[in-house]
Amino acid sequence: MSDIPVDRSKRTWLIASGCAGAVGGVATAVPFVSTFQPSERAKAAGAAVEVDISALKPGEKVTVEWRGKPVWIIKRTPEQLAELPKLDSQLADPKSLRKPSELTPEYARNEGRSIKPDVLVVVGICTHLGCSPVDKFTPGPQPSLPDNWEGGFLCPCHGSTFDLAGRVFANKPAPDNLEVPPHQYLTDTRLLIGDDKKA
Repeated sequence: MSDIPVDRSKRTWLIASGCAGAVGGVATAVPFVSTFQPSERAKAAGAAVEVDISALKPGEKVTVEWRGKPVWIIKRTPEQLAELPKLDSQLADPKSLRKPSELTPEYARNEGRSIKPDVLVVVGICTHLGCSPVDKFTPGPQPSLPDNWEGGFLCPCHGSTFDLAGRVFANKPAPDNLEVPPHQYLTDTRLLIGDDKKA
């Protein structure tokens, strides 16, 4: 092993410049990698959101965010679906005829307001003053609800009630049904919220 003298100042300079280069490389890579994700601005502007609903069981709800709003995805039971037609006479807009271009896409203008009968997709914001209704899925008499309640949503702010298709009951402050956002199925268990244009 030879005894070659080591220039300590040069070695220190090489280590320091190598470290600075590595830090600069990371600083350059982070913004580049982040361009693969939708920006906050894109999300706020309405970037579509993909949701896996394979684990959603009948009677359950999952909430996702789209355009800064809560979007509810509810898997209705056969019993809940069977009750929907029986409620028409109690509803303000049972056929979703009000503001259809704003609130109900053509593919959801049916009794269940859905593409698949058992899966409801609605924006969880009351059409009265923008409060968020709460789940009241259990049928029967409850505080702030009628004795013949069949399940749905209650807006605690001013008492508007909605059935399990997001349709508003008559004579309530909310003027319209809950909004059905644009959406489509990518597979049987994957939903795309915010885009209903087929590629």
